[in-house]
Amino acid sequence: MTRVILTLLSVVLLLSSCQTKPEISDWRGPNRDGIYTASNLLKDWPVDGPELLWSFEGLGFGHSAVAIANNKVYVTGIKDTTSSEGTLFTFDLNGNLLWEKNYGKDFSLNFHGTRSTPVVVNDLIYVESGMGAIYCLNAENGAEQWSLDFIKDLGVDSTIQFGYSESVLIDGDHLICVPGAKENNVVAVNRFTGEMVWSCAGNGEIATYNSPILVNHNGLELVIAMTSGSIMGIDANSGEMYWSIEQTQRNKIHANTAIYAHGQLVVSSADPTDSSGLVQLQLSEDGKNATVVWRNKKYRNLMGGVVKIDSCLYGSAYMKNDWQVIDWNTGEMLVQNKDLGGGSIIYADGLFYCYAERDGEVALVDASPEKFEIISRFKVPLGTKEHWARPVIKGTNLYIRHGNALMVYNIQSN
Repeated sequence: MTRVILTLLSVVLLLSSCQTKPEISDWRGPNRDGIYTASNLLKDWPVDGPELLWSFEGLGFGHSAVAIANNKVYVTGIKDTTSSEGTLFTFDLNGNLLWEKNYGKDFSLNFHGTRSTPVVVNDLIYVESGMGAIYCLNAENGAEQWSLDFIKDLGVDSTIQFGYSESVLIDGDHLICVPGAKENNVVAVNRFTGEMVWSCAGNGEIATYNSPILVNHNGLELVIAMTSGSIMGIDANSGEMYWSIEQTQRNKIHANTAIYAHGQLVVSSADPTDSSGLVQLQLSEDGKNATVVWRNKKYRNLMGGVVKIDSCLYGSAYMKNDWQVIDWNTGEMLVQNKDLGGGSIIYADGLFYCYAERDGEVALVDASPEKFEIISRFKVPLGTKEHWARPVIKGTNLYIRHGNALMVYNIQSN
């Protein structure tokens, strides 16, 4: 009997070890920090850019980035501004359109187009519309599993000026989002059913445009969320708000995701006021308090994001040819480069990928505390309107979305 039990136990352990890891595609990479784990990538590009593997024109209006999971590429757009219906497009990895799914009304009031980058976990995909609704869809066929409307279900007074743009945060069985209602300011719902788990009133402020993050600080799981004038630390399990730090912006735009490392947080906004700019917070040992360490009020990054590598931050000023390397510990600028238009930034395999929002130029950059050197650059050939969608790297492919067009480049090293 003992031998039989041991044999069965061995089989169970073998089967468990063979199970595949969850298929996850998240905003700004696996840790929401702009860092992608891809390797064996090109260290320079041809004059006209890397090889274009495939492209698709016909996404309609949109600023959302792609999600890649389950050997599929997911991206949203508004094909018809009359109806403002949002559509989820699903491609295979070779660029063949597999299916489309209209999920509900999306944003067409100003800078119209989809905003939120879909989040995929196994066979479920989560889309937040610019109108303030979350749709949980089957990732194989687009069938709706549940939906949640911020106005009808959570008491939000009205949609925010430029449309909801956050990508929802997944924490185990919970989905966390920031509706910005007076009572249901930050909420967690069951990601399989949409039923409320907890609700936090926060400071009762309206929502803004960034995506929350989850940090584990000395064993305490914290949700770092922002509303129109606050950075908040909230218990991920109970929804209790432990601390709040004032962070302002004249148009109530906070579009950059926070960065966490070793008990410290950095948030980037774009006003030269005493409670704005690039700010670093220090969490207390237990995570239930936070204090300001430094503020850099000269650096004004509104929406391009920053990336932390080792002891430095890398990013651009808003709408300017002004890329900077900034000391993480002091907030001081170490290096400046004005040879590339400002925009968004990601990092993979030792190099930075910068996407200029005005002219659509993509640059491969080697940067450190001593330099910011452009290795290669090219302009995206397709697309419409603003260059606001963030680049994504999956495997050895670089995905660039520009308005109605999606372009996929081969960046594998030979």
